[in-house]
Amino acid sequence: MKKRAVWILAALLLLAAGCGGQQEEGRAEDSDVALNTLYAGMEMSCGWGEDYMTDVEGELLEEYYPGLSEVPAKQLVVKVPAMSSDVNEIVLMQCETEEDAENAAAILQARVDAQAEGGAWYPETQAAWEKAQVLREGTYVALIASGAHQEALEEQFRLQFQSKE
Repeated sequence: MKKRAVWILAALLLLAAGCGGQQEEGRAEDSDVALNTLYAGMEMSCGWGEDYMTDVEGELLEEYYPGLSEVPAKQLVVKVPAMSSDVNEIVLMQCETEEDAENAAAILQARVDAQAEGGAWYPETQAAWEKAQVLREGTYVALIASGAHQEALEEQFRLQFQSKE
């Protein structure tokens, strides 16, 4: 029952985040998607406690994603587990232009490839990274790597960009 309630709350958060007035041609990319709100919904649906994930910034951001800090961003949310061997890495980014989004996607894909090809060390974590996805919708880019929640998190990202009728 608790799991169902969490999913219902997450769906309501996503709906609330997606509602923001009239959108030209019904595309969510015509208005900003609040990435902090999207991440909060992801965190809730996965059952991650408030101290489970931590922000990645500064030197660590450059170490994980070389060149990403140089891509102009309107919004950037980067989260990894504070202390865990679980694969849960989330990057949500709104770039200034579609060209910037393409560059960011290439940087994020390089991270996925490096982890899947041995950077993740253990066979279980490498297998999770092999399923990780870099998703792009217009000027929005996401890296989603989650062993236990991969498909659900991808769906939460994609829901932000579905046509509204």
